[in-house]
Amino acid sequence: MSEGPFEGPFLLIDAGNSRIKWSLVSAAQETLNGGAFEHIDVEAVLADIADWSSLPRPASAWISNVAGPRVGERMTALLDARWPGLPRTIVRAQAQQSGVTNRYVEPAALGSDRWCGMIGAHAAYPGENLLIATIGTATTLEALLADGTFTGGLIAPGWLLMMQSLGTHTAQLPTLPPDTARRAISSSNGIFATDTRTALSSGCLLAQAGLIERAWQDLRAQWNNGNNGNNDVRLILSGGGASEVAGALKVPHTRHDSLVLAGLALIAREAAVSRSPD
Repeated sequence: MSEGPFEGPFLLIDAGNSRIKWSLVSAAQETLNGGAFEHIDVEAVLADIADWSSLPRPASAWISNVAGPRVGERMTALLDARWPGLPRTIVRAQAQQSGVTNRYVEPAALGSDRWCGMIGAHAAYPGENLLIATIGTATTLEALLADGTFTGGLIAPGWLLMMQSLGTHTAQLPTLPPDTARRAISSSNGIFATDTRTALSSGCLLAQAGLIERAWQDLRAQWNNGNNGNNDVRLILSGGGASEVAGALKVPHTRHDSLVLAGLALIAREAAVSRSPD
């Protein structure tokens, strides 16, 4: 690698509630390597850092962590074991960064994954109004104007969490593992199911789709009545449950599965440029 300490490569880490995604990118935003592992696999990765054993030493690590302090500690141990002394930055939401303006009452209270995802989406679809729907443990919606202004969002239980909640808090409903729920949906012949598993998985899936469609329609109507120019709103789907929800949606949408990592890459690159000598 010919890149200097301010130029990369950058190790990007997206620690979500269910799994950890990572990517190694060059200063030119070229992905050199990447992968993902579940939180339950972290201890195994610590014992045998196979995924990172062949990687060159990054210039720095950039981390979005919404999974809590324990996962943060494990990630620190993982980085220290592979690259002792590696500079690292825990990314948090700002009032303004990388072309995106945060209209949260308390900007720092916004989740770093949502913040990085918006930065990645704004860069990927410049000049467009966006509704970003991320379907993970939680389903989050972000309304982002073409000029980069985040006007607000919504948070709801994700598809799998909805089903788990019903299985946990009702006496006669099962708790469906993800694969079972996906098989139930694939075997369905219509909206109304004739067995409990399909009724549960399809009902929760349609609840996700209904929320997203309602938000998209209301946002288009709201922005059409304002002074925001073109009221077209691109709906972007991301997250581990995006494939299932996409199949239930009746409105146009775009898939993008690496928004958080894309946002981290942009933040890392801009920070490197601002620190580099003239």
